[in-house]
Amino acid sequence: MTQLPLRAQLASALGRTAATLSRATGRGDGSVIGGRIGLALEPDLLRKLAQDRKLALVSATNGKTTTTRLITSALQELGEVATNAFGANMPAGHVSALSSAKHAPYGVLEVDEKYLPEVIDTTGAGVVVLMNLSRDQMDRAGEIWLLAQKWRRALANRPVHVIANADDPLVTWGASTVPGVTWVSAGQPWKEDSWCCPECGGPLDRKGMDYVPPGSAAPGPVPAAAHGGIVSRAAENDWACRECAFRRPQPSWFLDDDAVIDPRGQRWVLDIQLPGRANRANAVIALATAEAFGLPIQRALPRLREVTSVAGRYTVVQRDGRHARLLLAKNPAGWLEAFDVLDRSLPVILSVNAQGPDGRDTSWLWDVDYRVLRGGPVYVTGERRLDLALRLDIAGVPFQLTNSFEEALALQPPGKVDVIANYTAFQQIRSEFGRAV
Repeated sequence: MTQLPLRAQLASALGRTAATLSRATGRGDGSVIGGRIGLALEPDLLRKLAQDRKLALVSATNGKTTTTRLITSALQELGEVATNAFGANMPAGHVSALSSAKHAPYGVLEVDEKYLPEVIDTTGAGVVVLMNLSRDQMDRAGEIWLLAQKWRRALANRPVHVIANADDPLVTWGASTVPGVTWVSAGQPWKEDSWCCPECGGPLDRKGMDYVPPGSAAPGPVPAAAHGGIVSRAAENDWACRECAFRRPQPSWFLDDDAVIDPRGQRWVLDIQLPGRANRANAVIALATAEAFGLPIQRALPRLREVTSVAGRYTVVQRDGRHARLLLAKNPAGWLEAFDVLDRSLPVILSVNAQGPDGRDTSWLWDVDYRVLRGGPVYVTGERRLDLALRLDIAGVPFQLTNSFEEALALQPPGKVDVIANYTAFQQIRSEFGRAV
């Protein structure tokens, strides 16, 4: 790698020192403060740190941190990888990540959806991974159609390889200005934000559609497996606009229940340790990305199977005989994913805050269908527990209101309990248990 100019070297070194001091004094993991100091001393530091590296940028509303971790784990088969492992996904976090692994030839950076155009332009990354877009922090990020439009403009005619989820119409629209895209069928369980065509505003047809392979004159049955990786589940995720030509592109990778179908039609059982359908979707995206770096699936998949927890997600923490599994849910789509992995034989603690990183507006709670929680013990806590309590009451879900997570946990009998929390509530619980990772 090219040696950094002296000013950039100094900025990078001082940033690393600040990060180390932050960790030593217990003020945080240092991934933000170190980058801020580095950028203050050298505003072009991110560009200089990124040059001569093979970079992948990972962006989405949900699953960024996990998919970044999975891709990083896979690419470590090729060499050292710089990454922002704890989710500091804005330029300061990217500077810290690249600075802390200054000789790593590879980099995998999680990127906030709003900052993706800026980071693409600054880093010149060769690979961009786009997974999903749904409503999240509307008071900060704005309408998701505007985000997709910014992605579209940032990627237009850029020499970059995009890995994109073809099942999400907004992601497809955002990626469709790029000549080279690897389309992945990773699914889209939450469809409430994409019933209209982003190209013309017309209605999107989804339900009951027949899948039409490229070149076919009419709809027909889809073979279980065929050339190009076509699988029978493809029709379940198909979509098309009634009023214009915009429709789902032909994927070359497919998530097929607990397995992935690669572009050659070969089926690989995932057998990953991270729970739930959402993480299997993250895994198929990660495998497609690894192959874009030249890493074959037979070398990448064992690396994915080694990942058991991501920045505290799915970690089990213990206190007084109680074993609490931590699940993160920041928005309606995230709650749907969390419900998918709940053990309904167990009590569940729900914790919601509305601090800056969460978004101040909690109206999104009304978009979540909480009826799945009926029939089991539910405990509610967090700074906005009354907002959540009202929503549960309207949904007919019995619950017990508590003043703190500590109180809610103390009410549990010895044994297992699931915990669903949004971002700052989740981080507060992690801090209480010593930032388990």
